[in-house]
Amino acid sequence: MRREISWALGAQLAAWVAFFTTFMGMAIAAETSGPEKNKEVEAVQPGSFQAGKHYKEIAPPQPVTGTGIEVLEVFWYGCPHCYDFEPTLARWQARQPEDVAFRRLPAVFRPSWHLHAKAYYTAEALGVLDKIHVPFFKALHVDKKTLDDEASLADFFAGFGVDKNEFSQVFNSFTVEGKVQQGKQAIQRFGIDGVPAVVVNGKYVTSGSMAGSYDAVLTVVDFLVARERETRATQTPAGSSGSAQSAPPSPTPP
Repeated sequence: MRREISWALGAQLAAWVAFFTTFMGMAIAAETSGPEKNKEVEAVQPGSFQAGKHYKEIAPPQPVTGTGIEVLEVFWYGCPHCYDFEPTLARWQARQPEDVAFRRLPAVFRPSWHLHAKAYYTAEALGVLDKIHVPFFKALHVDKKTLDDEASLADFFAGFGVDKNEFSQVFNSFTVEGKVQQGKQAIQRFGIDGVPAVVVNGKYVTSGSMAGSYDAVLTVVDFLVARERETRATQTPAGSSGSAQSAPPSPTPP
């Protein structure tokens, strides 16, 4: 009798574990979305991109920093789709003209993402962001490191010449925490619920699930950047500098 009860309890526990694992996997998948590999979407010509299908309009439009056309990637270091998107995005970034201002914004959709967002802003404040950005992705997705507490993050930064005490001071500063909170608020205003996503000039957002592939995402971005460039040209009086109106600082200054 005891064996039967023990077996029944074990089976019930296993069922609950399986349910919880499936549920958590579905929740994370909903927040990290990759391309749908929709060939029909990929084949659409730029002039045929449609609001609500290939991108969505942000209402109301959000302010941006500076006078350039802002392209903002919203990402999470732990997202496999963000890691896959990174090489394509880097190639795109390298060929942009001076009027395009590229920035990144780390997302925080759940408490476990908070540390990675703080790590991003810490690296930015310490001047090592360019050094650690891609290696951070690789540490998580290739080397399978967890980097899920302050100590492991301090060890990681130390590998790039950052003193652990200095890391902790910046990591736990009000400035870094303030940027994390500003970023969370900005993402809410953008209406973004998954990563990676790309925001163009505070007016439009697109993603792999909308565009169909990583290359298509950036084709949509190019289309929207060109639209913004044309809008500025028509609104700028002849002989003026063409500078945009000033706006409050964005959560991720260049």
